[in-house]
Amino acid sequence: MAVVASSTAPIVLLDGELTVIGASASFFRAFHIDPSTATGLKLFALGSGEWDVRQLRSLLKATASGDAEIEAYEMDLKSAQGAPRRLILNAQKLDYGDAAHSWILLSVADVTDARLAEKLKDDLLREKAILLQEVQHRVANSLQIIASVILQSARKVSSDETRLHLTDAHNRVMSVAALQQQLAASRLGEVELKSYFTKLCESIGASMIRDHDQLVLEVKADDSTCEADVSVSLGLIVTELVINCLKHAFPGGRLGKIEVGYHSRGPNWTLSVEDDGVGIPKDRASSTPGLGTSIVEALARQLSARVQVSDAHPGTLVSVIHNQIAAVAEADDDALQSKAAI
Repeated sequence: MAVVASSTAPIVLLDGELTVIGASASFFRAFHIDPSTATGLKLFALGSGEWDVRQLRSLLKATASGDAEIEAYEMDLKSAQGAPRRLILNAQKLDYGDAAHSWILLSVADVTDARLAEKLKDDLLREKAILLQEVQHRVANSLQIIASVILQSARKVSSDETRLHLTDAHNRVMSVAALQQQLAASRLGEVELKSYFTKLCESIGASMIRDHDQLVLEVKADDSTCEADVSVSLGLIVTELVINCLKHAFPGGRLGKIEVGYHSRGPNWTLSVEDDGVGIPKDRASSTPGLGTSIVEALARQLSARVQVSDAHPGTLVSVIHNQIAAVAEADDDALQSKAAI
């Protein structure tokens, strides 16, 4: 009894008839129970009868008979003194070899504040998600307005070179707007890439392909998913590579097809954009990389991936390859080089 009474945790010692034999001072304080009147009462008669919960009564009777033990049972304790309190109860039968007497030790933990904090956190996360989606919608709309202004300017200028640069800027702004629209439509967290790339390519095709019977843009991907921030980088890579195909692979109204692919196995994945156009130019090695190429290479490095360009016979295949083993080996080489420099 001395151990029970001095416990800093709220605990109650009951007999086989669920009568209070004793309880800790912390139990009496926590639940505003007069200790002078509690001993000898049934547990369910304590306070204003708020402990008389049917399921708790059944569980304690099963514990007293040795048929069960209460482990982490959650219940709301309703009281006239205030709002309900969320409790976690544990109870076990104490066996001292005396068949004529049995005791039950009931411990009580008040998790009301913890549950309120969890609810507040969940509410804040939901509010943040809603606000972020609203921002993404607004950004996408603003980008479309900017793209329209750029396109109007391109139509007014007399310089062919200036018009080409403005048109290129329009296409890039529209591609970023398409990315924002897809992110706003998707949930935060995991993004399903097949659907994401399909909708992205539909947006690019709608703004850049005049005759869909002449040029076909398809997506062939598995059921992979990734985090939203990674999907942004992948989407930008797809956009740049597709735009590059549309600009260079099919000159003179040539018929053709562009295929965007994505396949993964564990942490390793490959993103590819393949066309059946005119192929890699012979003087490519001596040419200066364009802005699109620089963007793709920078995004690939950000994803710890490498860019591989090959002849597709006909056309060109550009692959962005992420291989975890290769990435780890490269990181180890960099670390060794750093140590050698020191």
